[in-house]
Amino acid sequence: MDRRDTLLALAALSAPPRFAKAQHSAKVYRVGVVLTTSLISEMAGFDPIHPAIRAFVQALRTLGYQEGENLVLERRSAEGRFERFTGILVELVGMKMDAIVTVGDQMTLAAKRVTTTVPIVSLVYVNPVESKLVASLALPGGNITGLVFTPGPEIEGKRIELLKTALPKSRNVAFLGMTADWDDSFGKSIQFAARHFGLTMLHAVHTPTDYTGAFAMIVRERPDALLVANTPSNFANRNLIVDFVSKRRLPAMYSRRDYVDIGGLMSYGTNVLDLWRRAASYIDKILKGNKPGDLPIEQPTKFELIINVKTAKALGITILPELLIRADEVIE
Repeated sequence: MDRRDTLLALAALSAPPRFAKAQHSAKVYRVGVVLTTSLISEMAGFDPIHPAIRAFVQALRTLGYQEGENLVLERRSAEGRFERFTGILVELVGMKMDAIVTVGDQMTLAAKRVTTTVPIVSLVYVNPVESKLVASLALPGGNITGLVFTPGPEIEGKRIELLKTALPKSRNVAFLGMTADWDDSFGKSIQFAARHFGLTMLHAVHTPTDYTGAFAMIVRERPDALLVANTPSNFANRNLIVDFVSKRRLPAMYSRRDYVDIGGLMSYGTNVLDLWRRAASYIDKILKGNKPGDLPIEQPTKFELIINVKTAKALGITILPELLIRADEVIE
């Protein structure tokens, strides 16, 4: 071997392998995601049981973020104990997250109190400007951005229409919601639509944790159907509500398919899985250097009608073929 070959060999031996260099320089991102009511066990794994988290993880993977390589995904849930929001968020902020995904107005307000620097991608229920989470939808400012679950009060009219189509003989419908849900713009939209379709609405009032009085009122008044308000407390108590409705053999309209998956009759609302996939794109933008305050908060664009035919049969209801054709999914 001549002198030139010897020098080249020594240089090759002293240089770090290309793969090792790439691995050493690749950034590992830390993202937290917090749910309100789900079991933490449902959020775990490569393809989680929880549909929304599975959609979120798969969307991140499509965007190039792979756990064990360039992503650490810290998964948390309050498991129905909303008083845990602040503690969970303090923990995640202390772990130096690059971004945190929150769900609902209450949790996001807690996040806003905990940190003004860590980027927050939130999926909120209604207008985040009205709840003072952000300055505006177009230019949120601060460290919070994200998506809205509900487009506006007009969706309640659609739920009433679909409920009347499924149950054309119905006359009295109970509304399961708190006093604030009856008095706000969504409640007013429900009352207006009910009058339009010749329905009498009965308000079954509950508190965030006590449904005793509301259920007693429904048993006493015996309405033809039930409309369940799209609220965090109802979602947190969805098993309790669906179990009561099933025992009373009462047809009900819900805002999310989660109720129908556990035996509810039908739901109409935002396609939640689509929102979670879009939340992943927000995370991608933030990790690539975009400021959350510069990213507009977006409205839902996909909606879905889900009908549980098995439940309809148990209730002795025949769903019209034209309504089944309109359904995005029919659970047999």
